[in-house]
Amino acid sequence: MSIKRSDLEKYADLALKNGVNLQRRQGLIINAPIEAADFVRIVTAKAYGMGAKNVHVEWNDEMLNYMKMKHAPMDVLKDFPKWKAEGLEAMVADGYGLLTIYGPDPDLMKNVDQKRVAAASKASGEALSGYRDYLMNDKTTWTIVAYPQKAWAQKVFPDASPEEAQEQLWKEIFRITRVDKDDPVQAWEEHNEALRQAREYLNQKQYKKLHYSGPGTKLTIELVSNHLWHGGAAESEEGRTFNPNIPTEEVFTMPHKYGVNGKVSSTKPLSYAGNLIENFTLTFKDGKVVDYAAESGEETLKHLIESDDGSARLGEVALVPHASPVSQSGHIFFNTLYDENASCHLALGKAYPTNIKGGSSFNKEQMESHGVNDSLVHEDFMMGSDELNIDGETKEGLYEPIFRNGMWAVDFEETEETP
Repeated sequence: MSIKRSDLEKYADLALKNGVNLQRRQGLIINAPIEAADFVRIVTAKAYGMGAKNVHVEWNDEMLNYMKMKHAPMDVLKDFPKWKAEGLEAMVADGYGLLTIYGPDPDLMKNVDQKRVAAASKASGEALSGYRDYLMNDKTTWTIVAYPQKAWAQKVFPDASPEEAQEQLWKEIFRITRVDKDDPVQAWEEHNEALRQAREYLNQKQYKKLHYSGPGTKLTIELVSNHLWHGGAAESEEGRTFNPNIPTEEVFTMPHKYGVNGKVSSTKPLSYAGNLIENFTLTFKDGKVVDYAAESGEETLKHLIESDDGSARLGEVALVPHASPVSQSGHIFFNTLYDENASCHLALGKAYPTNIKGGSSFNKEQMESHGVNDSLVHEDFMMGSDELNIDGETKEGLYEPIFRNGMWAVDFEETEETP
């Protein structure tokens, strides 16, 4: 493979500096596939060079996971190790940052009984709820970056050999994440500023509802009162800036859990639990999915929607222009981290508490009264295209264009940061 070591070094720098924003004497958790071992070593060396007190790596072997899903007794799949959940939660409670290196095989579990996959997903969701609470409330810094495992790369470039496909996908990753720039860290600071202007424009507008129209989509989404748009760089509880996703092209906020009505059609495949869900539709009434269909993966979609009481409702609405670098690549990546940044998308399941003023301190009763959805899952699906139009409805009932033909229909001006 002819990928330059210098590009891998720049990618590692980006993940640690713009992503996690790792500090001296801070610990770091790395979740990574064993195929990425060489890259993990580069990241680890850089982390210690930046003064990390400890780097803990959680290795993942997809084939071992497949064997367990295929053959282990159901009672084992339903029992996530308590010691592992407690260990991860203890580390983030101690201020550890998290770097997830992500690039699973989209078809890994297609031959596995989806009831088994759903049982394991529910068990891990329940066991890791405390750990995930630290991340979704930005109590620590965290980021997700991609690694092109060969099985994923061949899904994107099916006519290439495994080695050629991996090299092509590396090049796309470097281009989309701006690693091909002379100074990727500076390029990301400029990109974050552009996303800041978009989110602050929308925060000042405080639209009551968003109205979507496009092929197969006619949907109205009510936003919670005092919602906050986020996007690009985030800020941790202690005030440190970090980028949760690299790449990211979105600004996103919180829908009201009871305020979604109409029909939405997917525009890209959703890779979930080792399976692809393709060409699916969801019909909402008073916030809940009341009907659904998919050309393929419908059983997987069913298990996703029925994960718990909140998984049939929305927890996120995100806006992404069709001109994003991911979209303009012309590829379907079969990977949510990338495909969600090519398209406007929505998320089934848990809402980010930080998307409403004071949300990080809400108890369950306050969450319910404000319309904040809760769930063990949070799963983005893509529904944007170059034919999507979105209007914002003001509190006075006026409609204002936000997106036309998949692109921003407004010019952003410098605005003051939302307190």
